[in-house]
Amino acid sequence: MMYYTTVSGWMTDYFFKFASGSFKSGMTVDDIGGVFSDMLGSPVEMILWMAIVVILGFLVCSRGLQNGIEKLSKFMMSALLVLIVVLAVHSLTLSRAGEGMKFYLVPDLDKVKEIGLGNIIVAAMNQSFFTLSLGIAAMEILGSYMSKDNTLPSEAVRISLLDTFVAIMSGMIIFPACFSFGVEPDAGPALIFITLPNVFTNMSGGRIWGTLFFLFMTFASFSTVIAVFENLVAFCIERFNISRMKSSVLNCIAMLILSLPCVLGYNVWSKLHIIGDRDVLDSEDFIVSNLLLPIGSLIFLLFCVTRWGWGGDNYFEECNTGSGLKFSKKLKPYFQFILPVLIVVILVQGLR
Repeated sequence: MMYYTTVSGWMTDYFFKFASGSFKSGMTVDDIGGVFSDMLGSPVEMILWMAIVVILGFLVCSRGLQNGIEKLSKFMMSALLVLIVVLAVHSLTLSRAGEGMKFYLVPDLDKVKEIGLGNIIVAAMNQSFFTLSLGIAAMEILGSYMSKDNTLPSEAVRISLLDTFVAIMSGMIIFPACFSFGVEPDAGPALIFITLPNVFTNMSGGRIWGTLFFLFMTFASFSTVIAVFENLVAFCIERFNISRMKSSVLNCIAMLILSLPCVLGYNVWSKLHIIGDRDVLDSEDFIVSNLLLPIGSLIFLLFCVTRWGWGGDNYFEECNTGSGLKFSKKLKPYFQFILPVLIVVILVQGLR
């Protein structure tokens, strides 16, 4: 959770940097890399943007579902879809866009053999846990607010298709731009904060495109932050019988404190390594992605479909309430026996 607030703070910081003109045409790769290094090395800057994200996130949650989360999410998601289409169309007009799309969409069987098909599948499944917020109850808490007009399988299909659409369009933004400006497309976090700013500063209208791109990234990361925060707020309301405002304030204070290790892990506590040679943020990312998400998903699944929890029949009845696609009872053995094994395999593979 602290990982989300830190990275969302980075995105917001870069949005304002592009919007304010901190990135200028003609900047060298070293200059742009220096901006990223200076940000990580400044505890004041890092804490400031993390705090802005945390406070705004809990402010939205404090206003409730309809007046806060739903209203802002509708605006952000609508704006997000428009931004992503505009940026993707622009990337496809760049000089070497075709090469970028080929790298992105055409499988490299030699690379698959080198990495291993099993490792690729595990990485993809871990990413699906992460992007759909499965296993840390964000999807579950927002799903609990849904009306019963449509079945859960129908909503699941819509969410999966929309998530896949956004992921594909994101690749269409990044890879054509990388190939058009001769930058490495597999640079990890540096791709977002060093490589792409270098691309934007060297293209026509780069300040506008960079601002739009990081606005898109800010919306995407902030939507995840809100989902995680709402889970914490709702839990405290139900568990301790307190008001939404009080729950939001208490969780906001706790999150500001708990996020400090991730923020300080790149400057004041830069020598602190928790898991192997991983720094604080990478350690938390490993714990969340490789442990909490698959284990949380497994617990939730077993609760839904076994007699020690909700029970398979009750689960299917709830899922099939409303109009739309429905789960067949024939899938019950798959949910009870096969799917748990698959999640355990993903969990074990992720720890290797």
